[in-house]
Amino acid sequence: MDTGGRLVAGSHNRKEFVVINADEIGRPKPLLDLSGQTCQICGDEVEITVNRELFVACNECAFPVCRPCYEYERREGNQACPQCQTRYKRHKGSPRVEGDEEEDDVDDLEHEFDFGVYDGRRDALHTREAMFNGELCVGRGLQSDDSVFAASQLPDQNSSLDPDIRLLTYGQEDCGISSDHRALIIPPFLGRGKRIHPIPFPDSSVSLQPRPMDPKKDLAVYGFGSVAWKDRTEKWKKRQNELQMIKLQSGNGGNSNGVGPDDPDLPMMDEGRQPLSRKLPIPSGKINPYRMIIILRLVILGFFFHYRLLHPVPDAFGLWLASVICEIWFAVSWILDQFPKWYPIERETYLDRLSLRYEKEGKPSELADIDVFVSTVDPLKEPPLITANTVLSILAVDYPVDKVACYVSDDGAAMLTFEALSETSEFARKWVPFCKKFNIEPRAPEWYFAQKIDYLKDKVDPAFVRERRAMKREYEEFKVHINGLVAMAQKVPEDGWTMQDGTPWPGNNVRDHPGMIQVFLGCNGVRDIEGNELPRLVYVSREKRPGFDHHKKAGAMNGLVRVSAILSNSPYLLNVDCDHYINNSKALREAMCFMMDPTSGKKICYVQFPQRFDGIDQHDRYSNRNIVFFDINMKGLDGIQGPIYVGTGCVFRRKALYGYDAPTNEKPPRKTCNCWPKWCCLCCGSRRKNMKEKPKQNKRKKKHIEASTQIHALENIGSVAAGIDNEKSSLMSQRKLVKKFGQSPVFVASTLQENVVTPGASSASLLKESIHVISCGYENKTEWGKEVGWIYGSVTEDILTGFKMHCHGWRSVYCIPKRPAFKGSAPINLSDRLHQVLRWALGSVEIFLSKHCPIWYGYGCGLKWLERLSYINSVVYPWTSIPLIVYCTLPAFCLLTGKFIIPEISNYASIIFMALFMSIAATGILEMQWGGVGIDDWWRNEQFWVIGGVSSHLFALFQGLLKVFAGVNTNFTVTSKGGDDDGGFAELYLFKWTSLLIPPLTLLIINIIGVVAGVSNAINNGYESWGPLFGKLFFALWVIVHLYPFLKGLMGKQDKVPTIIVVWSILLASIFSLLWVRINPFLAKSNGPILEVCGLDCD
Repeated sequence: MDTGGRLVAGSHNRKEFVVINADEIGRPKPLLDLSGQTCQICGDEVEITVNRELFVACNECAFPVCRPCYEYERREGNQACPQCQTRYKRHKGSPRVEGDEEEDDVDDLEHEFDFGVYDGRRDALHTREAMFNGELCVGRGLQSDDSVFAASQLPDQNSSLDPDIRLLTYGQEDCGISSDHRALIIPPFLGRGKRIHPIPFPDSSVSLQPRPMDPKKDLAVYGFGSVAWKDRTEKWKKRQNELQMIKLQSGNGGNSNGVGPDDPDLPMMDEGRQPLSRKLPIPSGKINPYRMIIILRLVILGFFFHYRLLHPVPDAFGLWLASVICEIWFAVSWILDQFPKWYPIERETYLDRLSLRYEKEGKPSELADIDVFVSTVDPLKEPPLITANTVLSILAVDYPVDKVACYVSDDGAAMLTFEALSETSEFARKWVPFCKKFNIEPRAPEWYFAQKIDYLKDKVDPAFVRERRAMKREYEEFKVHINGLVAMAQKVPEDGWTMQDGTPWPGNNVRDHPGMIQVFLGCNGVRDIEGNELPRLVYVSREKRPGFDHHKKAGAMNGLVRVSAILSNSPYLLNVDCDHYINNSKALREAMCFMMDPTSGKKICYVQFPQRFDGIDQHDRYSNRNIVFFDINMKGLDGIQGPIYVGTGCVFRRKALYGYDAPTNEKPPRKTCNCWPKWCCLCCGSRRKNMKEKPKQNKRKKKHIEASTQIHALENIGSVAAGIDNEKSSLMSQRKLVKKFGQSPVFVASTLQENVVTPGASSASLLKESIHVISCGYENKTEWGKEVGWIYGSVTEDILTGFKMHCHGWRSVYCIPKRPAFKGSAPINLSDRLHQVLRWALGSVEIFLSKHCPIWYGYGCGLKWLERLSYINSVVYPWTSIPLIVYCTLPAFCLLTGKFIIPEISNYASIIFMALFMSIAATGILEMQWGGVGIDDWWRNEQFWVIGGVSSHLFALFQGLLKVFAGVNTNFTVTSKGGDDDGGFAELYLFKWTSLLIPPLTLLIINIIGVVAGVSNAINNGYESWGPLFGKLFFALWVIVHLYPFLKGLMGKQDKVPTIIVVWSILLASIFSLLWVRINPFLAKSNGPILEVCGLDCD
């Protein structure tokens, strides 16, 4: 991309396209085309097909084999792949061989019996065009200036030979043999070309004269490449057989051929073909007792509800009925949450195998390209320094620089973000080589320099110490520049911001501005201070106009998907928030171990990493780490169909985001009994069953064919149609694609092939098209936000987007590296934390009230039923706030009224209650055991479940109902992501009043009052009333203990007296004051007669 490094702004609707602060528009530069692979049999280059795709002989392992070797192996060999021994399938344009009758998926009648027989009616020109541009287009070698023999030496003097043709002598000539004694003869009609493989031409019109050869010479000297190729193939097959024998003879130390465990080539050849990852199931000693406890708990729940329903409380029927309804709801919620954790698994990756397979020494890396998306909105709530650290960690990631592109979406069109990104691109020229030279972790400078390093104890290299100190000074200057920009941005000029050349900033009006794109790195030859290339860095701010719904973060992400498709079109996308930096520089490689696995990677739509956080207080008062969800629930989902998408730290497959179905594996036909005749009744049952299954299979097949037709529509669009039907089908496919993806032909073409940018397009034209796809009206009358990209309709677009992908049959993967892949910041203030939970719960309510609710959406697709239960639980949990509030108020009412929700407890009831509480405790303990979660994290999660349930979830429920049924929209609140400058967690103790604090505060007060009233009542009524009081006190104290972190947040920072002492002081003071009043020590005891009412009515 050559744009002079200038900002590009414009609006497609207003036909504006401006390059700001530029002398000239960047000169057009052709983009790089696809490069093929090298055939592992003959050494030739694997061809690029007419569809601009690499020819793949084997669909199982993708072993690099050129088309001539593939054809020869099918015609003369064993018709199997040399690596995985899978039988070759017939490709389009290949003649049929014995055994192809079983393959019905390739319809190619034109070339079914075309064995390459030369037709004498074709002249040399047509033959040459058919070879290099048509169906005979095969592998091409590199050009060479060394001519092996002249054109005058051909039998036909009227035919000319290309002097650049490369013969099978591989540049080796024998001086002892004259030029007229060469072995290889080129037919006179072959013309010019680079073909190195001999083509059989059995036509009698062409006579090939034999040449004498010296038998002492090697055949390869004479150009018999086919003979040498056969020898190499036989050698390779022999080698594979020897390796297989070694695996079988595991007890022997070696063999007679000298190939044994000590052979240095054996580990490389073995390791490079192994799977890139594996599943690690939970040990049976941990998971089997856990499953038994779950079943036992279900049985106990049955006995519990049997007792509760058959033993009502007549004098407190209302309290009893409310409690039973709440308990039934809690049981259903527990089932929805529990059973998706039935098959928990863990995963392990092998980065060394990834390198062995895709990064061979002396060859360019074959790792897939990745586009990284960073989203930001408000630079005042999302400080530019945090965004800069995230971008720097991306640019310094351990991945080939030419395969990484970073796109920053500024949805607030803030000049502060733009200028901060400009400063970041300059600092990256120093920071990136420093990170890669010393292989440091993490590669976000703010967090790297915050680490304490003991230079003496760790024996650090003095050269590293010097460069680290110099780099730290550079980073301090960089921080000064960024903080200066932030200070300057606090006061906006009346006329708006102005750029350095006097041009007004296009984004002065946040709600009405054109689209803006700036390529900071990856263009104009910008390199780091050591002269190495840097990853691409692009600033994007989509167009905004009044009257358009821009769909917040989901709309911004979809804009990045389209821009990146035009500029880089990488097959994989990484989405991170602006405060989530890459903590593990090998995170992208971890994801590629799943995505690029040739066996299981094709059906994976995304790889989700857990969220880890910095800057949280030691005790994690408000459960910001959410360890229970990320280390228990997500592991359980990974064993079913994969984890849900949580909004950040996720690597996507671009094809899955485009709304296509997952590839389906055709199952082999079932084995049937052939020992009975067809009319036998023993087999008719299975035959009828197969007859019933056929319509369903045909229906699914038809749906998959439609999806694949859209994927490969470029072949129909780009080729000349043979008839009217082909032209109509091509036009219909193109219309479908335009209706689905929008009115950009460049973007539509990019959706049909991965990793390919429009060939021959200039940088200016690509940027103009990029401005087009981020215009505010581009998504009108398309499927963006409905079936394509991030799905609209909820503020939690992450859950909805992942749900749609799973409905299309894809599966996801949960990856937990030993070193956390990403780390971010979380709101540690109580009010901010409650607002964050409010936004999540509001999104779940919106999904519950939409057509995409998992209760009734997506049946008959690829969504598994346990995965559906997890999605139902993710949208139903806000409704639990109503029974939770009711249940938390019941203890206070029982203490104030003296009644209870349970009648007098018998021995049978006590056993049921004790068994229920023990099963609940056992379930939690076993979950903590196999999930690796501590008791503190589990208990904090339980506490904040109650705090969030009675506050944020309740407000989200009412806001969602108002939004859906009354059209009352709620404002999206960006969570503050600022760090603590004083290091003392000042935000933790800062009190911010919000209406979300009212419900939990009310519950806390009435339960404390209920405890005081219940104790005073027991004191007044004597010892007999203490027995029934214990049950009521237990439930009331259960509520108070769960709300204790909330109470601690209300108390703020206590310099000397801890909050727990204050709470217990109030409770004990109230109880002892009541005792004091009851005892009355200062009043004299009356020894007079006890007077009783006579019972007579004196009046």
